[in-house]
Parts: sequence; C-alpha cells; structure tokens
Amino acid sequence: MIVGFDAKRIVRNGTGLGSYGRTLVNDLIRLGNNDMQLRLYAPDEGRDDLRGQIIEGAEFCYPAGRPSSLRKAWWRSRSIVDDLVRDGVDVFHGLSGELPVGLRRAGIRAVVTIHDLIFLRHPEYYHWFDARIYEWKFRQALREADHIIAISQRTRQDILEFGGAQYADRISVIYQSFAPRFTTVVTPERRAEVRQRYKLPQRFVLNVGTIERRKNLAVAVEAVDLLPQDIHLVAVGRPTPYVRELPHSDRLHLLSGVPDADLAAIYSLAEAFVYPSRYEGFGIPIIEAIHSGLPVVAATGSCLEEAGGSDCMYVSPDDSQGLAAAVGLLLRGAPGREERIRRSRDYVRRFEGTDVASQVLSIYQQLL
Repeated sequence: MIVGFDAKRIVRNGTGLGSYGRTLVNDLIRLGNNDMQLRLYAPDEGRDDLRGQIIEGAEFCYPAGRPSSLRKAWWRSRSIVDDLVRDGVDVFHGLSGELPVGLRRAGIRAVVTIHDLIFLRHPEYYHWFDARIYEWKFRQALREADHIIAISQRTRQDILEFGGAQYADRISVIYQSFAPRFTTVVTPERRAEVRQRYKLPQRFVLNVGTIERRKNLAVAVEAVDLLPQDIHLVAVGRPTPYVRELPHSDRLHLLSGVPDADLAAIYSLAEAFVYPSRYEGFGIPIIEAIHSGLPVVAATGSCLEEAGGSDCMYVSPDDSQGLAAAVGLLLRGAPGREERIRRSRDYVRRFEGTDVASQVLSIYQQLL
C-alpha cells in the first residue's frame, strides 16, 4: 500500500496543522508496517528544520522543475493527481482539510482530515474572500473524500451541520495526537537556561497559540491583573494586528519565534495554563499543557471540554473575573491541584500517538 500525503503544512507550518501532520506521519512510521510506503507531496522543500522533524521512513516528493508560486498552487490543487498516478499511490490523505480535484476520476482513494469549520461558524474572524475560498475547499474535499476524519466530536457536528447529514457514515472522529517532546522530563539546568534566555518571571501562567482575536488573549490579560502581583502572563505565539488591542499590562510577556526545543521547557516553568479561545476544532495546546504537568483553565463554547476533560476548569470566554478566580485555585500550593493534574493526565492518554496512528491506518486498509 502506497499512501500519499499533502505535506505543504508539514514543511511550512511550525505549529497547528504542521504539527498535526508531522506527528501523524512519524507515528505511522513508528508502527513499523512493512507493507506501507509513505510519500509526502509538498510544493517545495519549505523549512529545513520542519522537514528534518520527519523521522526516517517517508519520502518527500516535489513538482518537477522550479515552478512559480502560481504553478505550485495549481500543482497542489490539480496536477498533483498526475504525479500520484505515476507513483502508484493507492490512498491520498489531505491533512489540512483540502483535497485536489480529480482523485475520484483517477481511482485514488481519498481521506481528508478536517480540523475545524470556524470560517463557517464564525466568519467574522476572516476576510470575506478568505472565508469563501476556505468554504470552496471544504466542499471540494467533501466531493472527493471516501472518508473524513474529524478531530473532535464538535468538528463532526459542524461537518454535518454545514456539509449535510449524508456524510455521517463517512466520518470518523480520531483525536489528534501531541508531539512526544511534551512527555520528556526537562532538567533543572535546561529550565534555568530557558528562563534566562527569555527573561521569564519567577511565577507565571502560560498561553500558547497565535495571538489573534479569536484566541481572546485580552481576557487572560485582564484576569492576570486581578491575581497577586507576582503572577505574570506569558503568551507564546505568532503575533497579528490584534496585539495592538490587548490591554496594557506590565505583567504581560509576549514571545514569538520560540523553537520547539524551548517550548517544552517553558511549559515546565509555568504554574498553570490558560486558553480562553472563543472557538476551536480541538485545542492541542491543552493536551501539551496537561502532559507537561500543568492544570488548565479554558473557555466554554466549543470543544475544549472534550480536549481537557472534567478535571480542567472552564469559564465563559467573556468572564475575566471567573478566569482569575479559577486560576487562583490552580496555582502552586492550592488544595487539590496535584490530584487535578494526575486525573487530567489519565484522561489525555487517549490522545497518545500510536493509538491514533493505528486508527488512521485502519481507515486506509478498509478503503482498499
């Protein structure tokens, strides 16, 4: 069985969709199935550091020649099918909610992972043209897909609501996994090095994710200012113009461009994790935080309860006072904190990599 993947995000995106693709491909390789070949189709080589995170056992494939940006986009959306036919690909997996036109006509079985439909659920967070493009890609993927992977029950419900109930039998909920670096012990020396490099405060709560309006960091800034004076907020993520809308606070520390090697250490230095996002398809930073030994406070209203389980705490995304009160119950020394962390870790074991990869492999095999 030859399985092809849309690898654009694998070689270009440091977090989010890129992390999902790299983790899944590596976990499939670790299954050690000698009857499966993996081919990663990307429009270019992308970033060396991201491409290098794929362990030995998969082959990267690129369009011929040195195509322009326009030709790369055309290749990824249409002419890639000719390459898949040439290479004998049996199953093609769109890892980021997209599939090229012509897979069905070429006889190639297709799987697509849909992470969220925020562009339909909350179009106000997108430029109208971008939302239209994403919607077209979503509906094109439904037309081509033999099977659909939703990364949460919330996403499955959104697919049925916006795509149609006729797809119910084609959808499997398979939770996304997390990078194994968050299960390793960070040494005291490493923590001290990272604290000094980023000038991190002695006590802080952590937020990880793109700093954009939907992620709602402003309410976390307001909440931290209600906590004891020595508690700070560290936010790690790519900034957007939304940064200018954040309340001014001397206790807010924004970090961007943090390499993966340092992120696990930053998690280990925090006292709690806050994730007040208004809407998510899943919320992988919550899983990373729990595996790093942090208690979590997240927002109600999407799928975050599904990701974190009942031993995290949840508040309205508009309730800064409630967020502050919840964080105060989870700081070091708070009664019941360690028990919450232990039970949360038990809960998120369902997202461990090889089990996720086995479920995905089973779908490939059933299609053939």
